[in-house]
Amino acid sequence: MLLARFLNKLFKKGGFILEDAFGKKYIIGEPDQGNLIEIKLKEKSLHYKLFFYPDLYFGEAYTDGNLYFKSGSLTDFLYLALENIGRTRINPFNNLINKFRGSFRLLTNFNFIKKSKMNVAHHYDVSDDLYFLFLDPLKQYSCAYFKNEDESLEQAQLNKINHIIKKLDIKPNQKILDIGCGWGYLAMEIAKKYNCQVTGVTLSKNQFNHATKKIKELHLNNQVEIKMIDYREINEKFDRIVSVGMFEHVGRKFYKTFFNKVYDLLNERGVALLHTIGSVDLPRDPQPWITKYIFHGGYTPSLSQIAGPIESSGLIVSDLEVLKIHYAHTLKHWKKRFLENKEKVLQMFDDRFYRMYEFYLASCEAAFKFGDQVVYQIQLSKELDTTPPTRDYIYR
Repeated sequence: MLLARFLNKLFKKGGFILEDAFGKKYIIGEPDQGNLIEIKLKEKSLHYKLFFYPDLYFGEAYTDGNLYFKSGSLTDFLYLALENIGRTRINPFNNLINKFRGSFRLLTNFNFIKKSKMNVAHHYDVSDDLYFLFLDPLKQYSCAYFKNEDESLEQAQLNKINHIIKKLDIKPNQKILDIGCGWGYLAMEIAKKYNCQVTGVTLSKNQFNHATKKIKELHLNNQVEIKMIDYREINEKFDRIVSVGMFEHVGRKFYKTFFNKVYDLLNERGVALLHTIGSVDLPRDPQPWITKYIFHGGYTPSLSQIAGPIESSGLIVSDLEVLKIHYAHTLKHWKKRFLENKEKVLQMFDDRFYRMYEFYLASCEAAFKFGDQVVYQIQLSKELDTTPPTRDYIYR
């Protein structure tokens, strides 16, 4: 089988057993008998689909139940695959299809306000109950900050919040904007700690409703306001602007629009902080399975794609930090909690949905552990001397 010959060239470290749709088994690489991974293909079409376009069809086959593990787990295999593939290109056919689809998506995918609302609703309005099964109590649906691997998810998310707040160098009574505020907990934490006026914006109906209710419960109505509007519709000035895990939804065609808007909204002595997933590689096409099934209109940029629009806006990069393995740890925690709550998930959704979200969490974890994905924290200002000259203030 062509697929088996291709896989044997690809897997130089470890291996697995592949059973085709006719029941014939192939040894790929050198399988670990102590932790044997055996994959079963149920459809003949996968024999060539997985050769020509594995980036899409592997996840699709797993989601649809047409590929399953007779032994070992999805995570075991993804770890093995990404260890062997790393940041390299899989094969010319896969790359050609990605290039074509990526170019088509770039030409047709305009994340205007209406489209952005639809993209957000597709993922973030699925169900609060689903996300609350695996998120921490502060509902942080973004990369945590682990000072060591043994820290709990709860502590690591608190670390992240404090790290961001320190980088913003917030002063009491300042006016703060949170673009893509999620369920509102970062905005609430800032308001409580610094007695600030905080405005959060989201396009998610579920997040807006939850945040608004929580603000009332905490009696923060006079300090925190959540608005269900697009960042392009804001027309106020702010001392500090923060955006965590939202830039991935802006769209490549709107990077200049985003940073120009941040410049317009930021006071002359203001500070902004962007926390976004990105790639350490050259610009490349979006991951097709994630784009099709999880994040419509999403894209994780290379640093070079962000730098130009920042410079043309007039903003200054005053600090840049790369969080490397932190998101892999975060996703590992989320995945563990998701799998432990399988019965609860299946009470809300069907088996196919469960497999889809398992693949989403497991594949993203592997991409941050072995692939090109990292998190960039980019501090922005209009003046060179707006923030202190050293990083000491962040770690006090």
